[in-house]
Formats: sequence, C-alpha cells, structure tokens
Amino acid sequence: MPPVHLAPDVAAFYTGQSAFTDPGDLAPLYADLPRDPARLARVARDLMIHRGEGGTFGHAVAPDRLHDDAETRYLDDILRLVVERNDAPLSHRREPGDRFVGVCRDFSLLHCSLLRHIGVPARLRSGFATYFGENGFHADHVVTEYWDPARGWLFADAQLTEPLIADAWSIGFDPMDVPRDRFLVAGKAWRAIRAGEADPRAFGLHPPEEGPLNGEWFVAGNVRLDLAALNKVETLLWDIWGTETEPGQELVDPVRELYDEVAVVAGDEVRFAAARALFAEREGLRTPRTVLSLAPYNGPREVTLR
Repeated sequence: MPPVHLAPDVAAFYTGQSAFTDPGDLAPLYADLPRDPARLARVARDLMIHRGEGGTFGHAVAPDRLHDDAETRYLDDILRLVVERNDAPLSHRREPGDRFVGVCRDFSLLHCSLLRHIGVPARLRSGFATYFGENGFHADHVVTEYWDPARGWLFADAQLTEPLIADAWSIGFDPMDVPRDRFLVAGKAWRAIRAGEADPRAFGLHPPEEGPLNGEWFVAGNVRLDLAALNKVETLLWDIWGTETEPGQELVDPVRELYDEVAVVAGDEVRFAAARALFAEREGLRTPRTVLSLAPYNGPREVTLR
C-alpha cells in the first residue's frame, strides 16, 4: 500500500505539544520509553486507572483520589502525581494503588503527549463509543487519533490495552485501530441526529432511564469539545463555555445551525483550515481564558486556564 500524505502544516501542528499535553520539566521521564504507538498506549494504560474500574481491578479507590485526580487538567501535573506515588520509570507498570485515577480523557491525553514527543501527529477526539455494552447506547468517550504513514488517521483507545478491561467489555478489535462505526466522533453523531437517522437519547453519559445526561444538548457539547481538541485545547470534559446549555435544555435553532457548521468540518475527515478558523472566529465556540467547571464530585467553579 503506498504511503498516504499529511500536509506539512497539519503534521507540524499535531506533533507539537499543547499547553495541556506538554510534560514540561518532566520531559526527561520520556527519555527511555519505546517509540512504538501501541507500546506507548500500554505505558499510558499502566500508569492510570479509570474512576469506574476499581471493582474490575479488585481495588478500592481512595475517595480523595476518586474525587480529585481527574480534576488535573495538565499533563505535567498528572505526571507529578504519578511519580510522587511511585518514582519508578514510566515504563514500569504501577499497582492500582499507585496509579493516577482518571477518566477516558486522561488515558488519551497521556497517550497523545507520548506520541507527539516522538514526532507522531496525534490529537484527542471527543465522541461516542458503542463498545461499552450491548444495549445500543452510544457512551460519551474520548480516544486518541494518530497518524499512520501507511493508512492515515487511526483511532486508538489506550484504555482498552489492558486485557482485564478488554475482556470485561468483550472487545474484539485492535485498540490501536478502533473501527469508525464503533467510535463516532461528535460531529458524525450530530449529523446523524440532525438527519433523523439516530435518536439523540441514545447518546450521552448514560441512558435516559438513568438520568438526564444524554440527548441533543449533550451531543452538541461534545461537538464543542471535539472542535477545541482539534485546536489543541484539550480541556476537562466538564469544562463548559460559550453555547453550552443546562442539562436537558432544548437547543435554539441558531445554536443548532452553529453546530451544523462545526460538524461539517470536524467529522471523520477533518477540514483543518476550516476547523482552525471556526474556533478562532466564533465566540460561542472558542475556549475563553476562564471556563466554568462542573466537577462531578467537587461542584461547579470558575477556572482560569494557563
């Protein structure tokens, strides 16, 4: 198969660290790590445990870590927590009690940082996974999208590189090549909903019978997060700004039309220049210096970003 082409400006943009993925003065910790994307995904996996994985690992997550770790926005601060708990090289698999307690965004953020460090273009993608259960629900999720010179952009889910987790969810695909019908980027989900091809209630943090965190407004929020991540602003998933609405609130048509514009340029195929322009020029989309963080455990507060 002949190599596929990535425009030099796109390659340069996505190999550079962002304020969120930069290891800063802890970059020397990366020195002896492998240079293979799959092995780096496993490095990220073995330094972290998801908030909801304690039972699978047979580990009782300490309440302070359950509540506070995933509020850590920046990769250098995440690494500090990791090495404070265990100062072994990052290639050393941590026991659950030594790990950073995060969410899907954190596995992907670390994997993205490691890939950018070795010169592999990488970016976070916000969307919805169909592989966490067999009920047809599309679960809120974040993966890494990285550049393969032979095949182009591929989705990687570092969280699934742990066999315990892959087995628990009966994963039958390569976590370094997540099928695009198993993970729908937010713009793709939005377009399906707007076309009447998908039920908006089937997208969110949990199904309708478990609460209001699903529906059109939730998908719109993920479109906003995905556009920000494509612009290397990889915020927490509960940071809100701009056109974000209250849970369950019906969107007005001007907001729907704004997200229609985003969904066209931020789907499986990303129109890089258009995505950059939309983010820079639209106040309702661009991440401001101060955001409102709706922390799941710690409550809402305003946060000024770096």
